[in-house]
Amino acid sequence: RMAKLFRAVIMGPPGSGKGTIAHRIARTFGLEYLSSGHFLRHSVAAKHREAGVLVKPYVDRGILVPDDVVTRLMLARLEQLGAHSWLLDGFPRTLAQAQALNRLVQLDLAIILNVPYSTLVDRLSNRWMHPPSGRVYNMGFNPPRVQGKDDVTGEPLVQHEDDKPEALMARLRHYKDVAKPVMDLYKSQGILHSFSGTDTDRIWPYISSLLVTKMHTQPSESFQTD
Repeated sequence: RMAKLFRAVIMGPPGSGKGTIAHRIARTFGLEYLSSGHFLRHSVAAKHREAGVLVKPYVDRGILVPDDVVTRLMLARLEQLGAHSWLLDGFPRTLAQAQALNRLVQLDLAIILNVPYSTLVDRLSNRWMHPPSGRVYNMGFNPPRVQGKDDVTGEPLVQHEDDKPEALMARLRHYKDVAKPVMDLYKSQGILHSFSGTDTDRIWPYISSLLVTKMHTQPSESFQTD
């Protein structure tokens, strides 16, 4: 059992493997996992909720939901979680969001994944998807059985505009600009831990041992790699 509540965030650029690592942490250490992206999309799907009304206009237009809206919804959700230990993914994204979170709770740990630009570009530019189902393929390590076709329906796959090489560099530069003040804040609080590499499975043991130390606990299950 954990001696006290544990609150952590994970940060990393698009394509860094952040979602994969976040799921592993949550599953292995028994943390509630809250992804802002999933939460906002779910809010839109549940049309009757206030959140859905606030978020839908932005999601429909494919633009970022403003700081004050994201912050209001995420902090309300965290207050609902109450006496649970949790891991946040995708929030806080900006300094304003981080400062708002700070006013609610003192974080124990901020994990940042550093992955070389060339690896991110390789991963993201190889990513194709089947829009109706959300199934994602990677031409490098998870290609479809028939090139350009979804395995289940045989329908054509598309490449997201954001994943095309010219859009990618702008996205990664923007991430770096926005993330740096957030990282500086967590560094000044002494809670930032940075992990560098190109292989999620190689980074994982270092992250796992850090969490064992920080949480004064053993993993709640022996972890098998995905």
